[in-house]
Amino acid sequence: MLMEGLRLGSIALFTVIWVELIRDSYHVLSHYWKPLYRLHQIHHRVFRPDLSVMNEELYRRSQWQNDVPECLVMLVGSVLPWLLVSHWVAFTGSVYTLGFLLGAIARGSGLAYADEITDLTHRPGNFTTLPGQWQVNRPYHWRHHFDNQNAYYCSTFTIVDKLLGSALSLKGKRVAVTGASGTLGKALLFVLRDRGAKVTAFSSKSEPILLADETEINPIVWEIGKETEVTSTLEKIDILIINHGINVHGDRSETAIENSYQVNVFSSWRLLETFLKTIQTNEDKARKEVWVNTSEAEVNPAFSPLYELSKRTLGDLVTLRRLDAPCVIRKLILGPFKSNLNPIGVMSAQWVAQQIVNLAVRDFRNIIVTINPITYLVFPWKEFLVSTYFKLFSK
Repeated sequence: MLMEGLRLGSIALFTVIWVELIRDSYHVLSHYWKPLYRLHQIHHRVFRPDLSVMNEELYRRSQWQNDVPECLVMLVGSVLPWLLVSHWVAFTGSVYTLGFLLGAIARGSGLAYADEITDLTHRPGNFTTLPGQWQVNRPYHWRHHFDNQNAYYCSTFTIVDKLLGSALSLKGKRVAVTGASGTLGKALLFVLRDRGAKVTAFSSKSEPILLADETEINPIVWEIGKETEVTSTLEKIDILIINHGINVHGDRSETAIENSYQVNVFSSWRLLETFLKTIQTNEDKARKEVWVNTSEAEVNPAFSPLYELSKRTLGDLVTLRRLDAPCVIRKLILGPFKSNLNPIGVMSAQWVAQQIVNLAVRDFRNIIVTINPITYLVFPWKEFLVSTYFKLFSK
């Protein structure tokens, strides 16, 4: 009985996901196929940046030209699971789709409160949550309208965006990288710029930074302990990548302890908090992000005790801060790559940077790039347990 219930439940869930895949595929196609775009483009003319409706008549027309046809395509496609399974539960997707179709008809007909009840991702007002990772919410969908219309296509679940790499658009984003004169910093600048980002280099050195294609970037010079002095620059940044650090290897002297914690922990923490204070508006909450390189040392030995201790401390602080952060914070959990800090690293920094960006545009919040399979198994559990502990015993 239990197994039969699970089987039917799985079929019902599949049919819902199936029609959502149809909806999102239709949406993607409507941005690239002119006959559909002519119907769809009205939808992008309806809303102001605060998601209030510019014109009620235009809003109603958009329902008949965009939402109703989209739902009809979903409804036709929802029949396929029934043809494969021949069980009444396979019509779950059809019933689910009918709800959206009736909502679109109600909105198009101008029925009172229909938009408030059925058009949840277009409601105006302050954003009270971060962009959803697996489920589309208002901040996530806002980005489709006002960040990049050729990204963030999904309507309910973010599966298609993850597959396409359109769950985060880097095009035109102003991205700052600390530790930019280091091996990974240079690689990140190169890959991000190649993806359409406008990159800014932060470094403790004033020399121009030479990238892989022989182009130079003049860095913004900053000092440990003076993080607030770059506030005006951070206000203009969309994504801050905190990547700087030191590795004292086997040194355990007082100076080594001081330097490891000042650079790897406290400087990163102050810079993170300085950036978070720049987040004030709905646009900031939807567009701004922080990526923090906490390292695989969070869960595995790095054969450098102070590097491990300082990076684990930073990792735990980031986990704590994520609980009520005003923007998305991603962790970069990186294995041994060849660099000045780790001359015996196995992976190339360029490959690591490419994988970081590939996972970020698919909205991975914990970006793991390593050759060690244990990290992929241990880190998610560690992060879940530590985060749960912090939720229960802090506020």
